[in-house]
Amino acid sequence: MTTSEIANHYCELARQNKWPEILDELCSKDLVNKEPDHVQSRGIPVTTQGLDAIKAKGKANRELIEAIHSQHCSDPLVAGNFFTVTLTRDVTFKGRPRMTLDEIALFGLKDGKIISEQFFY
Repeated sequence: MTTSEIANHYCELARQNKWPEILDELCSKDLVNKEPDHVQSRGIPVTTQGLDAIKAKGKANRELIEAIHSQHCSDPLVAGNFFTVTLTRDVTFKGRPRMTLDEIALFGLKDGKIISEQFFY
């Protein structure tokens, strides 16, 4: 698949809340995930390497969510082997008040697979 095709499929799956499917279908087993530095204060690693470790991190994060009231994934912006989207969620975490989360996600591709993902929020 081309970068545009992968980006569009990512958005299609994200809009359906199919995060595990994104990892299984679109990502390299050597995927690298980067979060903003400020997440360290919440005990979240800034860098996670390898698909299995990223899947485990995602599962743990989903278990903290009480309810997703709505979510949005923008149309992708594609340049070369990269694409970016904005993600917005109206969410309630267990034991916390309802909140809106906004982030920018940047993805790098190689050989038809996502090899890097970086989130800004």
